[in-house]
Amino acid sequence: MEECISVFDMLKIGVGPSSSHTLGPWRAAERFLEELKDEAILDDITRVKVDLYGSLSLTGKGHATDLAVMLGLSGQDPEYIPVEDIAGIIKKIETTNEINLGNQKVIPFFFLQDIVFNKDFLPFHANGLKFTAYKSDDSEYESTFYSIGGGFVVKEERTNAKEKKAIKCAFPYPIQNAAELLNYTITENKTISEIVYQNEISMRPEAEVHSELMRIWNTMLECMYIGCHSEGILPGGLHVRRRAFDMHQNLIGLSNYTDPQSWLEEIRKTEVKFRQILKWVSCFALAVNEVNASLGRVVTAPTNGSSGVIPAVLMYYMVIENHSAGEKEIKQFLMVAGEIGSIFKKGSTISAAMGGCQAEIGVSSAMAAGALCELMGGTPAQVLMAAEIAMEHHLGLTCDPIGGLVQIPCIERNTMGAIKAINAAELALETDSKNAKVPLDKVINTMWETAKDMNSKYKETSEGGLAVAVNMADC
Repeated sequence: MEECISVFDMLKIGVGPSSSHTLGPWRAAERFLEELKDEAILDDITRVKVDLYGSLSLTGKGHATDLAVMLGLSGQDPEYIPVEDIAGIIKKIETTNEINLGNQKVIPFFFLQDIVFNKDFLPFHANGLKFTAYKSDDSEYESTFYSIGGGFVVKEERTNAKEKKAIKCAFPYPIQNAAELLNYTITENKTISEIVYQNEISMRPEAEVHSELMRIWNTMLECMYIGCHSEGILPGGLHVRRRAFDMHQNLIGLSNYTDPQSWLEEIRKTEVKFRQILKWVSCFALAVNEVNASLGRVVTAPTNGSSGVIPAVLMYYMVIENHSAGEKEIKQFLMVAGEIGSIFKKGSTISAAMGGCQAEIGVSSAMAAGALCELMGGTPAQVLMAAEIAMEHHLGLTCDPIGGLVQIPCIERNTMGAIKAINAAELALETDSKNAKVPLDKVINTMWETAKDMNSKYKETSEGGLAVAVNMADC
């Protein structure tokens, strides 16, 4: 049976710094609350304990996993919570030693004792967490979740996605791999975005598809805007200075604007040379991931750690390549990107804890490359070629965050992924797809095999690579 993944599953709005280590555990806490309500025992709970395992434990502090769990247990929604309220909510929990469970019942909560970091791994996935609720009669209710990347959360009893067993897809064009997607475009004489659109409107009204895609883009645009206008030091102890602010000031000069849209229009008026293009694309990507590293609101694309690539490449198209581009092109780009991401999720992984950084920056670069290629007039075969080229040159990329923070090398890697995406799209546009030697499905399978062969210390554990060569004391 086919796995049915919407564009809105791949591109989710949430809070940084990590989709698998922040958004996923946050959503798991929400689901745990729902279970307590379904079991009609929430009012009888006297204490809650959370055990974090594997990668969630090893890099959890740097990724604010503990904070995310507390916010989730408090009944806060990561998509809509005012980010300026987060610090106050956490501070209240820490100072009162109480948590308002589900925003319904206040119980004692000592975060240093009630959130336990266990370095051992659970067998199902590297990102495991177990919730234990204690009732007034001393009985317990336990529930284990796994954050499998991109904000996706599954229960322990669910069959592994690698076995390709999932609920039957109701899409008119169910897609498991790139070959199936390409075949649909040929038999239906449609572009990839048109195939995806038909799938999306089979699940929700057209007006909702339109409004949600534009809400995703507006969140991306606002994130770039905020990042380009925020200066200072990123939190976490590495003392990383924000760079997007200074880079942006040097690029835009004394332009006048008042909001993200007028800002976009002003950028269209700036000088365009190769160096300026490199700087603008890098600036957009830096801006997003600096916001992400500051617990700001971003769009998983397909993850938080790689959330800067797709906005940067789409913004590049909007302000450099096509000044007439608007909602049509934005929706087209996001739908192609989302579909390519879903194919990677089905055939491999989008979790750095399972596949290293190739699963995050590599996938985001492939998503952006394919989407840009379609906007630039590429055929469906060229679109898939662009995605393949981008991933081919990210194979084996490790995940080795210094201090477990999504800062070094993660923020810069988004700039590299964005530039590679543009390069890959251009290469594909200049190539006859009949001469392609490596199909996208082959590179996805290779990525998964590479992920399985990769030493675990290079998969978001902070136990290898730069995370060991450069420690917190060096910074």
